[in-house]
Amino acid sequence: MNLLVLNSGSSSIKYQFFRWPTETPACSGLVERIGLDNAVVTHKVLAGEQETTTVLSVDLPDHEAGLREVARLLADPQLGVIQNPSEVEVVGHRVVHGGEEFAATVLIEPAVKEAIRKLFPLAPLHNPANYRGIEVAEKTFPQAKQVAVFDTAFHQTIPEPAYRYAIPTELYTEQGIRVYGFHGTSHKYVTEQAAQYLNNPAARLVSVHLGNGCSIAAVRNGQSVDTSMGFGPLAGLVMGTRSGDIDPSVVFHLISQLNYTPEQVSALLNKQSGMLALTGLSDMRDITAALEAGDANARLAYDLYAYRIKKYIGAYAAALNGLDALVFTAGVGENDALVRKLVCQNMDYLSIQLNEEKNAQRAKGIREISTADSRVKVLVVPTNEELEIARQCVALLETAE
Repeated sequence: MNLLVLNSGSSSIKYQFFRWPTETPACSGLVERIGLDNAVVTHKVLAGEQETTTVLSVDLPDHEAGLREVARLLADPQLGVIQNPSEVEVVGHRVVHGGEEFAATVLIEPAVKEAIRKLFPLAPLHNPANYRGIEVAEKTFPQAKQVAVFDTAFHQTIPEPAYRYAIPTELYTEQGIRVYGFHGTSHKYVTEQAAQYLNNPAARLVSVHLGNGCSIAAVRNGQSVDTSMGFGPLAGLVMGTRSGDIDPSVVFHLISQLNYTPEQVSALLNKQSGMLALTGLSDMRDITAALEAGDANARLAYDLYAYRIKKYIGAYAAALNGLDALVFTAGVGENDALVRKLVCQNMDYLSIQLNEEKNAQRAKGIREISTADSRVKVLVVPTNEELEIARQCVALLETAE
């Protein structure tokens, strides 16, 4: 089975092409900095033991342009892995928000697309990109089965006291206003990997997914029991352009005193806040460079970013009644040693002890960066949302047969 996975983030697209049942992709790639100057496309083709990497700088104003570039590379005579789009049999799509309707992976049909479209207001940075990805894929690969894998699905195991808000009941029963949680595909994959590494399927884990979007999840026995994002992907940790947790009174003040419209408030908190608001930059690599150059705003941003993570770790250690391992994943979590160091500092009450030498090293695969006497293991687990999406697509199609 030829299976293409598309993972559209708020400013990026990851893709992998599988010749299933081989779980090693024949081709993979990353489109970064969409909508910013000098978007970068990294395209890798694996043939046996040989990997060929091509890096392109392309003008990509939006996700549709990015996806068209992916399609072009897949069928490129020199760089591609297919000759004709008809060779792609399944396209698996990451979709951020599934609302109350979608608790599992589904085949995409018009009603599913319409439901995804109706959820745009709940995930304004992602669901529109996911939807556009589906539409472009339908045109580019018209013979393929299109499958949606929802970020919210993994968090359906969260108990009611954790997912309900203390607002009138009818707003939940009639409008579906509750905690949904996001990055579920990533949290599911890395916590399964961590549990296997620890040889403890019942492990109490806190999974810290840090990318342009950030979330943290408490996982026990392989099930999500709480997570930082809520009704939409705005709550919780400080992110690239999103505020994370904020007093709702700020929203009322913006509207009543500063004459903001609801649309302006949404744009402010989703697209103009977070690290961008603190530093003028949204990409952590650029913020790191500013920090190294002595920028005081970058210093504050790093400290604030890490502080919010530390608070959630403490809360989730309480929710789990203890902690076996802390898991860092995604672009920042896997690659930013300073973030991990700041988060793990002064965590003696949980017996978290970081091995700074191991933390500073770069290596592939799962790695343990805590000291030998740290009661709580600290792990860096590379996420692979695309492989997890592929597995769920195959499982759905096998069940349908």
